[in-house]
Amino acid sequence: MASTIQVDIVSAEKEIHSGQAEMVIVPLVTGEIGVLPRHAPLLARMRPGEVRVRTGGEELNFYVSGGLLEVQPHVVTVLADTAARAKDLDEAAALKAKESAETALKNRQANIDYARAQAELAEALAQLRAIQKLRERGKK
Repeated sequence: MASTIQVDIVSAEKEIHSGQAEMVIVPLVTGEIGVLPRHAPLLARMRPGEVRVRTGGEELNFYVSGGLLEVQPHVVTVLADTAARAKDLDEAAALKAKESAETALKNRQANIDYARAQAELAEALAQLRAIQKLRERGKK
């Protein structure tokens, strides 16, 4: 039997996932990291993107908007600002958010918050990438 690690994915609103996994892949601000059982302790910031949880023969996909990753030898905790199962993402809403953020950045009005517009654009693009990856995996 393969060694496993406990994975908990939580957002400010609720617990999204809790269970055993063989591996977890998480998007960090410094790049993507793969976590296996008995990984060295780690605390790192996440960027918006897709968290992949490999368990048995399947892979579960989740979208996170950022937050913190805490790794202990037998537990991985994803503390996300916002999290959702990738299959539950709304592509139309993500496209609308992307267009809105791009428009705000293009107009260069003095009354917009550029950091917020850039963050919203990054989140929308990460959601769209997660949706696209899910579609590609479904075609295989």
